[in-house]
Amino acid sequence: MTEQPLLNEIKALIKSSGPMPVWRYMELCLMHPRYGYYVSRDPLGREGDFTTAPEVSQMFGELLGLWTASVWKQMGSPQFLRLIELGPGRGTMMADALRALRVLPPLYQALHIHMVEVNPVLRERQAATLSSVRNITWHDSIDDVPEGPSVILANEYFDVLPIHQMVRHENGWHERVIEIDPNGRLQFGAAAEPTPRFDVLLPPLVRAAPVGAVFEWRPDGEVMKLATRVRDQDGAALIIDYGHLRSDAGDTFQAIARHTFTDPLKAPGQADVTAHVDFQALARAAEDVGARVHGPVTQGDFLKRVGIDTRAAALIQKATPEVATDISVALKRLTDTGRSGMGSMFKVLGISEPRLTGIAGLSDLERAGGNG
Repeated sequence: MTEQPLLNEIKALIKSSGPMPVWRYMELCLMHPRYGYYVSRDPLGREGDFTTAPEVSQMFGELLGLWTASVWKQMGSPQFLRLIELGPGRGTMMADALRALRVLPPLYQALHIHMVEVNPVLRERQAATLSSVRNITWHDSIDDVPEGPSVILANEYFDVLPIHQMVRHENGWHERVIEIDPNGRLQFGAAAEPTPRFDVLLPPLVRAAPVGAVFEWRPDGEVMKLATRVRDQDGAALIIDYGHLRSDAGDTFQAIARHTFTDPLKAPGQADVTAHVDFQALARAAEDVGARVHGPVTQGDFLKRVGIDTRAAALIQKATPEVATDISVALKRLTDTGRSGMGSMFKVLGISEPRLTGIAGLSDLERAGGNG
């Protein structure tokens, strides 16, 4: 049996301090300074545990580059722009975006690139991928990025931020916890006492959930940082992730290892632990601090509106038959609504300073689900 130092540490913590909230367990699985999943490895690609949209096709990053250009023009083409990426993987998306932006020398010259990445293995990969890029800096947190007009890209970033899970009981909502069963294995449980007045702030849809229902929520701090930054310093943020348009009950806490779903309690630190993103909650938090919200819309709709079909056709025209087939398959994967496609499972939300009234691929009129 393989050594599981993080599992042993989590069990020791539970024995000494009592059942552990799901958010704390998730935080340790991903960010433990020695054994955390995101601190110690390159999780991407065929050899890793999952594949992200930029790894599927160059078109994804190129179109985000062109989207950045359209926002820059709407901002009045400032002579200085910070292009910030949160959780930039191997640097693939940024490399593709910058290649598309080279056709606009005034913007390309204006760019200062900021990569927010805590994983030293991925930082090395990013540095190698972007070795020809000038004006590039790495940071542990967006708090460390200097002020200034910014475009912020966050692809599959919010899904790994720790969630609180609440379980509906007859007498209220109880925090879901991790405890140790009689056989010494981890299992889910619930705090003995309900969280006082928790249902007061819940959306009506969730308030009506039956006994046994699970509701997930994330603190608003991270999205409020992005929203406050673009509100005060000019610019926009684009959040792309898998999740739901409206706040609702449901257990989406999951683990992926080697491209396959696995038990999130089985091997802490050795699998990617995530949960779906509540886009209505993100939008509400951004609006609460006075930023403008655009969308959310599905990834398929967004990519089609910003021209992925035209880009695919242009690439296919110059490609060999084999490469042309790969491009068609990638297009389908990014935009399709079926089980194997990312088109409807992934959503896209724009957040901007209030004067940017319409943003490419998103518009206020297309806001799904309203505020209800």
